[in-house]
Amino acid sequence: MDSALASDTSYVRASVRTAVKILIVGHFAVGKTTYVGTLSEIRPLRTEELMTQAGATVDDLAGIRDKTTTTVALDFGRLTLSDDLVLYLFGAPGQQRFTRLWDDLARGALGALVLVDTARLKESFAVMDIVEKRGLPYAVAVNHFDGSPVFPDAEVREALDLAPTTPLVTCDARDRRSSTEALISLVDHLLTLGGETA
Repeated sequence: MDSALASDTSYVRASVRTAVKILIVGHFAVGKTTYVGTLSEIRPLRTEELMTQAGATVDDLAGIRDKTTTTVALDFGRLTLSDDLVLYLFGAPGQQRFTRLWDDLARGALGALVLVDTARLKESFAVMDIVEKRGLPYAVAVNHFDGSPVFPDAEVREALDLAPTTPLVTCDARDRRSSTEALISLVDHLLTLGGETA
């Protein structure tokens, strides 16, 4: 899937002075690749491979039988916010066997957007532990899947044991507008935290 915003230029504007690295994380098959592709203004870099029988014993495909590929290293996209500011979006693979890659992906990141699926909230715990151990501020975005249960925010917060200050929003990773709003919630959170430490 090509980016919805693909531009004619692959290069960052000469006026850009600030680049910010953001991680897009979540459990296996939660929509990270789709999310990065939806927001990226360039054709996103993807490291997807076909799923094989060897992975069938470690990748739980319950409820996601149509999935045929998986990210094995990262997804990468770019989003220019202004003449002098650009965001680099790094999507991390969700399976436990790839979490060693997160050390490199997290290096230099200002924060993380954690995508979750209400049908598989338990799978989010390990991801959030990794983000917290690396000291990354984060926001949580419930990626709305067709047929997934809908719960009040208070119940999702309680189930995920979120701090009161951790942003929680709903998005559809296929939709540019709601994906942008999820990213804005993270950026606002980072700005608030920056103001508290200034």
